[in-house]
Amino acid sequence: MPRLSGHVAVTRSTLRQQIADALRDEVLAGRLQPGQEFTVKEIADQYGVSATPVREALVDLSAQGLLDADQHRGFRVHEYSADDFRGMIEARSLVTEGMFHALVHDDLPHLRPGEPRLAALLAGVRRRGEEARRAAQAGEVTVLIGYDLRFWRELASAFGNPYLTDFLHRLRVQMWVYVVPHLRQLPDPRGRLWSEHTELVDALSRRDIDTARVILEAYTAYSLSLVEGLTAGAAGKGPVRRPAQQDPPARDADTLP
Repeated sequence: MPRLSGHVAVTRSTLRQQIADALRDEVLAGRLQPGQEFTVKEIADQYGVSATPVREALVDLSAQGLLDADQHRGFRVHEYSADDFRGMIEARSLVTEGMFHALVHDDLPHLRPGEPRLAALLAGVRRRGEEARRAAQAGEVTVLIGYDLRFWRELASAFGNPYLTDFLHRLRVQMWVYVVPHLRQLPDPRGRLWSEHTELVDALSRRDIDTARVILEAYTAYSLSLVEGLTAGAAGKGPVRRPAQQDPPARDADTLP
């Protein structure tokens, strides 16, 4: 039976979603490890609820790519490979390039300069970025994951397309699920966590697409470098992440995720 934190109180309202959220948090925190198996009954007993909402929540998480269903054994946490992670990075790059194109060519009226709702939204996104930066610099991984997910979800929501927002959020969760087990092995993650959230949103607020593209291209390079380090068994051995105001770090920097 999986050993869960027990910190999440599950009530009867929106039970299916609450169970799914609680289990997703357990996976992101590394308490449910890749490959770990469990049954509907075990989770139902853990939370003191009936089997039906648990089964529905587990099916939802399976559809999101976080769990694998086994007809005879129940469910297990999906094990992403380094190739999966590279594919996630490629998908993110392709989608964000399309988002940049929309900004450059004013394809979406609500993204045009001077739109008050856009300015308010980006201000909120920047606050999430500031919190993510503080957590990254302090090496507080669990706190960082929460703010990072909110940052990217709210930033994507500026484009007004819920399908885009949901896709990028799901992709971001999957990337964290792959990285977390490796990240938890580092004795001290401070200095190795990507923290340029505010620089990115500031560039987008100025409609400085070239700078935003450079930031994300560097982010992609760091992420790919991380994969190479992990697959070579060298996690944590690269140079630490430099502050944004200094020269860009070398391509072999070990920045997460």
